[in-house]
Amino acid sequence: MRKWMATAVIGLIMPMQVQAGPLQVYILSGQSNMQGHAHVSTFDYIGRDPETVPLLERMRHPDGTHPVLDRVHISYLSENRQGQPTVKSGPLTVGFGVADDRIGPEYTFGIFMQDFVDEPILIIKTAWGGKSLFADFRPPSGATDEHPVGAYYTRMMDHIRAVLSDPGAVSPHYDPAKGFEIAGFVWFQGWNDLTNSGVYPQRGQPGGYDVYSELLAHLIRDVRIALQVPDVRFVIGVLGVGGPTEDYTNPRFKTIHQNFRDAMAAPAALPEFAGTVVTVLTEKYWDHRLAAVRETKAEDRTDEEQEIARGFSNQGFHYLGSGKMFGQFGRAFAEAMAGVKTERSEN
Repeated sequence: MRKWMATAVIGLIMPMQVQAGPLQVYILSGQSNMQGHAHVSTFDYIGRDPETVPLLERMRHPDGTHPVLDRVHISYLSENRQGQPTVKSGPLTVGFGVADDRIGPEYTFGIFMQDFVDEPILIIKTAWGGKSLFADFRPPSGATDEHPVGAYYTRMMDHIRAVLSDPGAVSPHYDPAKGFEIAGFVWFQGWNDLTNSGVYPQRGQPGGYDVYSELLAHLIRDVRIALQVPDVRFVIGVLGVGGPTEDYTNPRFKTIHQNFRDAMAAPAALPEFAGTVVTVLTEKYWDHRLAAVRETKAEDRTDEEQEIARGFSNQGFHYLGSGKMFGQFGRAFAEAMAGVKTERSEN
């Protein structure tokens, strides 16, 4: 893996912390689910499941406050409702989702990633709601006269380069003498491509989303070339809204959703990406009970269901805005990035 080295700035006052090696840089990108719509009020629900109590203990202190990770810093590019770019940077904690009281997968990704590396971590996150790979994120090698390079691919790359031109502006642990290493990329996107029947008219047929697979493979290659990291590890968060399709009752949605998920995962099976591109099936973390309560009218819910209802804060296509689901996503992305095998692992 290539190590980016920055030139020392004369007169720069460096932090006193000891750094074992280069700053570890992880890039997270995608659309609204990478942004993150999970409200912190949903965290209580995580504690209702014995299997996720340990997760909650990492996400929230006993006194109700949330960890602020001194060793993990983040720079997050998105945009406001007026379409103006917004950048939020600082030590990682809650609030790097779509609002100050929301999280995306970055929160637990950072919490667990620090378990796997000794060096300080810098997360560069770029995410915008309602964006497609077909148009908005279209990479250069997939561009044509009819379909040019996507504006959000360009914005993503520009922000990555801007942050890496001065990592110390975000991470106080950055040491120019040791530089930084781009250690991984997480891609979590897909809803706008999944639902676009105009772009994918044969989506209910085998191969109906082949163009998505081709474009995602192009994106992986282009990012690696642009950042000069030919073997950097890519984690693909495969869209899983609704849970495993084997549980679906609507055969049309079952076919379409599975076709798309297969297309998202397809690049990981290419020989050129063997061992460096992996998938996380987010369908495994879909909460059927929470979804059922979400569909029950508030006045018809039992007392227990009223308590369960505190576990969602958004709609289904945003994974119900569930801290439990997003917390598990971030952990799974970190484990996949580190190559850690657990009972939750897909690879």
